Amino acid sequence: MTSSRGERVRARRAVYRARRLWVFGSLAAVIVLAAGGVFTAMALAQSAGSGPTAQAEPAASEPATPIPEETPLTPAQTLLASTTDPQACAVQFTGDAIAQDPVLQTQGALYSGLPIPRAEGKVFAGWYASDADAAALTAAARVNGSDAVSCVDRQVTLHGAWTTPDVNAAEDAGIPILMYHQFTANPEGENNSLKLNYAYIGDFDAQMAYIASSGFYLPTWDELSAFIDGALFLPEHSVIVTDDDAHQTWLELAAPVVEKYKVMTTSFVITKWRTEGTPNPYVLQRSHTQDMHEAGENGKGRMVNWTADQIAADLEQSAQILGAREVVAYPFGHYNDTTKQGVAQAGFEMGRTIEQGYVRIGTDKLALPCIRINYGMTVDDLAGLIG
Repeated sequence: MTSSRGERVRARRAVYRARRLWVFGSLAAVIVLAAGGVFTAMALAQSAGSGPTAQAEPAASEPATPIPEETPLTPAQTLLASTTDPQACAVQFTGDAIAQDPVLQTQGALYSGLPIPRAEGKVFAGWYASDADAAALTAAARVNGSDAVSCVDRQVTLHGAWTTPDVNAAEDAGIPILMYHQFTANPEGENNSLKLNYAYIGDFDAQMAYIASSGFYLPTWDELSAFIDGALFLPEHSVIVTDDDAHQTWLELAAPVVEKYKVMTTSFVITKWRTEGTPNPYVLQRSHTQDMHEAGENGKGRMVNWTADQIAADLEQSAQILGAREVVAYPFGHYNDTTKQGVAQAGFEMGRTIEQGYVRIGTDKLALPCIRINYGMTVDDLAGLIG
């Protein structure tokens, strides 16, 4: 009995120990499995973050600042960008029926080659400093090749004006081309056969002062050509000043006077005798031929003795030296139809004679008249001739 009872006690204790071991083992397994899951999750997370195909979520960023579009250059700015000349000035043109591209001019120099627009049924009335001046055709504010270029920030705008053929015809302008020759500082003149050719420099100074102060318009040769065509309006109060031969007295005495008064003039140069450049910006140099200021076989100038081809070849040589064509002054004033043919063949548009008269609409461009200035003519005499 006692033995059986002890065995039963021992048996119960063994079952109890076994159950306790099983509980402990189960808890341990659960702990191990849980820990393994955590480690596995961490490992997977690390693997996902470092793998080649992993993509991190984009970080929040500020909105990008837009890049402003570059403002395109104006035609005038484009023109200025094409030159390194610090004195370059872009001249722009505006006005009714005006479609002219800007051109480069040189600050301080005289305007060169300003366009002369043409339009059916209209007459161009010139370029002006402002729109108001253009509307009023203010002669004092009209701008052409006798004016120096003046610009602000390397740009200037000229305003075009128009008038009608009827207004142009009613103006009935007669343009005088003054013809001077030699000059003298002697009030009594020079005592030789060419005395009438010599203008006293005191009279010349007074005459240029009168032109400069009296509001005369000084047309360029291309303007005179367009005027003859009836395509350009010139005011009656206009005058062109010229000198024949480019004599030494012109260079020493007269040229400084026209520079002083800023009166644009034309010196007709015999290029066989002179090849130096202009004495100052207000003196344009044009042709008095290369070697035709000589008498031909009949005692008249070579210009009426040579063939058209010979005349053209001579004028071509002269034009190459001067860098200009436009107009030629006929030596001794001699010309004929062969002369005209040779002049046109050489690319010259106009020829100036020594015949007295005024240039009007329709004048023969190869037979331009002039107003001869002789020794002893005063400023009053000049005023009587040109207004």
